[in-house]
Amino acid sequence: MGHHFEIYRDKAGEFRVRFKYNAEVMFSTEGYSSKASAQNAIDSIKKNGPGAEVVDNS
Repeated sequence: MGHHFEIYRDKAGEFRVRFKYNAEVMFSTEGYSSKASAQNAIDSIKKNGPGAEVVDNS
């Protein structure tokens, strides 16, 4: 499994999503109170991510 989304519980008990590529965490989300909200975040990233522009603030 080269890349995947992972839903997990943090130390505060909130659900978070992280995206891993080759076992390296590329990003993680804010905490959500429900697993359904974490899944909604994944669905939104999958739907809206491919067309997202890149903003270079360097």
